Amino acid sequence: MKSPITHDFTDKVVVITGAAGVLCSYFSKEFAKAGAKVALLDLNQDKAQEYSDEIVKEGGNAKAYKCNVLELESIKTARDAIEKDFGSCDILINGAGGNNPRATTDNEYHEKNGLEEAKTFFDLDQSGIEFVFNLNFLGTLLPTQIFAKDMIDKEGANIINISSMNAFTPLTKIPAYSAAKAAISNFTQWLAVHFSHVGIRVNAIAPGFLVSKQNRTLLFNKDGSPTERTKKILNSTPMARFGEPEELIGALMFLADENAASFVNGVVLAIDGGFNAYSGV
Repeated sequence: MKSPITHDFTDKVVVITGAAGVLCSYFSKEFAKAGAKVALLDLNQDKAQEYSDEIVKEGGNAKAYKCNVLELESIKTARDAIEKDFGSCDILINGAGGNNPRATTDNEYHEKNGLEEAKTFFDLDQSGIEFVFNLNFLGTLLPTQIFAKDMIDKEGANIINISSMNAFTPLTKIPAYSAAKAAISNFTQWLAVHFSHVGIRVNAIAPGFLVSKQNRTLLFNKDGSPTERTKKILNSTPMARFGEPEELIGALMFLADENAASFVNGVVLAIDGGFNAYSGV
């Protein structure tokens, strides 16, 4: 899939957290193709290094850095290394996030009977809830604290956060993830206002349903057949299919490109095949 617009990020330093994941590794490759110097940050440095090596092999400019987005010192260490290698950050993509089974219920609705063997809302693990919320919300806030300092008054500086359809309407079974993504959308708007006088735009994309390692067990049975949840999702998505990673790129590049989106600030752009627009009738 090709973007209808050519975006030029030559010599821009793009920092991407969660870069060892499926989506953010794809983002990294696309920014590199557009000429950016890409810093791939992840706790799993080996995996991030694999993607970085792929980018370099294809002629791009990228390096991998180990980073725990929940630890300020780890972020500062990565920031200092990036500045030494590439210079200071121009564009920050806060991509670290995800859900965890410890913060997921087995049931969509709480019933009075028949839940003896199920993990209900009352059984959710506090540490699991904290992990999911912190990974998504603090994992966006803390990197922004560190990298945005260097972005003040830089031409074209901007931040893109990763929200979700959960932010518009919470999905069943995943209360911590839904709440965290709602917080991301709110925080995106807050940051957009807060940094509006120092030249940093802040926006977010809200992907619809894509298949990933984290949600595959919720969407497909062990034999590969779709779960009931998948059937509900596709029935509620007017385009009647899951999205693909490359279908996020146009929106991502548009928001990041000062030549295309210089007056776009504080938006959460849904990329969802019509899911958020559909009432079900």
